Amino acid sequence: MPHVTFIHGISNKPPVKELEEIWLRALADAVEPLSLSDAGVTSSMVYWADLLYEDPIEDTSSFESALENTAAAVDGAGNVPPVEPASAAEAEFIAGLRAKLTNRSDAELDALVAAEQAAPKRAVEAAAAANPAAPALERIPIPWVLKRRFMDAFLRDVHHYLFDVNYAPPGKGPPVRIQQTIRKRFVDTVCSQDVSEPHVIVSHSMGTVIAYDCLKRVDACKNVTGLLTIGSPLGLDEVQDKLQPGWSRADGFPARVTGKWINLFDHFDPVCGFDPKLANDYLGTGLPRVDDVEVKNTGWWRHSATKYLRQPRFCRALRQLLEV
Repeated sequence: MPHVTFIHGISNKPPVKELEEIWLRALADAVEPLSLSDAGVTSSMVYWADLLYEDPIEDTSSFESALENTAAAVDGAGNVPPVEPASAAEAEFIAGLRAKLTNRSDAELDALVAAEQAAPKRAVEAAAAANPAAPALERIPIPWVLKRRFMDAFLRDVHHYLFDVNYAPPGKGPPVRIQQTIRKRFVDTVCSQDVSEPHVIVSHSMGTVIAYDCLKRVDACKNVTGLLTIGSPLGLDEVQDKLQPGWSRADGFPARVTGKWINLFDHFDPVCGFDPKLANDYLGTGLPRVDDVEVKNTGWWRHSATKYLRQPRFCRALRQLLEV
């Protein structure tokens, strides 16, 4: 029986079962619907939000929206403290990643947030007229208070995974090594005895980094049939540098993916928009192995996982990989 393993991306999330049901409903409600249960496909979710966030999101209404342009959908992370780098390498990593999102200083961001609080409608209208060539968050017509929270969550989540930070959310248990713990969850799910072939990994945002890291660099991980990445930051130099040893441009394709790797992107997605195409960065023995597929999500918040899942091209790609 075919199987799909989902893995979510940055920011806080609803509880694991609810999140998986939301993703399954998004597929079933797509323009070209794909009901996994009707197609005889089982599924599971690699969940890691609890390792970085104190409590799951209880109000899931914003995740159910077809447009998912509500403030709650963007702001699930709440106020994430800025990362305090422990070394020059970490400081360089954070600065480089931050520059992909905005060229504004912290002082400028504070001023923008203050201006929005004084005249929110005018601030959002000004953001809507932003230069399309500007860094990613500058292009999104939403209040900077939300943009900044999203940026802080993105930087923190990616940093803590790639640098394997020892961390626990406030008030929750002893700290754990973030990368090692998530790797174990991924391997335990992918290598479960209940999983059969064809087996496809569907990963979003930071989840694509986790999936790639495990499939390429974790010996305990077993083969999968296909890989679907959506809204992926794997094109960013800072991320690729931290996937070494293992990653190289000439031989970056993970051998544990026995079939195709299909990557969907939206140019106005702030996480992948800076460098959305992966084929030239993840060659297999020097040859292109990744299929890059451009889509256009609706509304101003283009990073939404459910928007990607509802795309006809996504459903076609998943049908192809699952052979259903």
